[in-house]
Amino acid sequence: MHTREEQLKAIERLLNIMDELREKCPWDRKQTLESLRHLTIEETYELADAILDNDLTEIKKELGDLLLHIAFYSKIGSEKNAFDIADVAHGISNKLVDRHPHIYGDVEVQSEEDVKKNWEKLKLKEGNKSVLSGVPKSLPAMVKASRIQDKVAAVGFDWDQKEQVFEKVKEELEELTKEVNDNNQDQIEAEFGDVLFSMINYARFLNINPENALERTNKKFIKRFQWIENAIAQEEKDMQKMSLKEIDVFWEQAKEKEKTYE
Repeated sequence: MHTREEQLKAIERLLNIMDELREKCPWDRKQTLESLRHLTIEETYELADAILDNDLTEIKKELGDLLLHIAFYSKIGSEKNAFDIADVAHGISNKLVDRHPHIYGDVEVQSEEDVKKNWEKLKLKEGNKSVLSGVPKSLPAMVKASRIQDKVAAVGFDWDQKEQVFEKVKEELEELTKEVNDNNQDQIEAEFGDVLFSMINYARFLNINPENALERTNKKFIKRFQWIENAIAQEEKDMQKMSLKEIDVFWEQAKEKEKTYE
């Protein structure tokens, strides 16, 4: 691993390159805070994919892409005389010091939960009107639900046991079933949302990240489906002309193949 001095020189090199690109490259010179936004979101998802794949080489690469974006935004901020990379770094450093009084002050904590509770209390003291005000509106719904539940739990709005949460899941499923039977489309959507929200909450009690769990299932489904596509093609059959029962034979074969390699 590199020394701290080598790490700082690497950051300085990136900042120098950013200065040159902003001055000399037509594409880099044209970019704005707004034009970079969707690219940053894309890079974040690519990092998330690499983390799920546990691909450390790819994680390093994607972190570099995000670091470039931070340098890019900071460079544009300096051109507007609004902020630069030092302001960005000092800002997060000051926040970390302020929100860790158990490290940099005289507050005592006994657990991770104590740290979370203190964090939310400090955010309210900083001027947030609600513990939920820091949840980005543009977050994907599942991620947003997880963050909402984490935040309200940190201030005591939470179930005591996972069994209680599972009972809530069953209750919401019963309410969804009723609306389905009544064929009330608007209420079906509402109750379906309640089921998802309660399942996400149950995942928290099981120490499972629901986003990761669903993406794991997505990848498993894709792998199996692509296997049956290839298997059917090798037999020179047309999937669209096959019955679900015939396709399911290949699906079971795909599952057995997975067990072989586990």
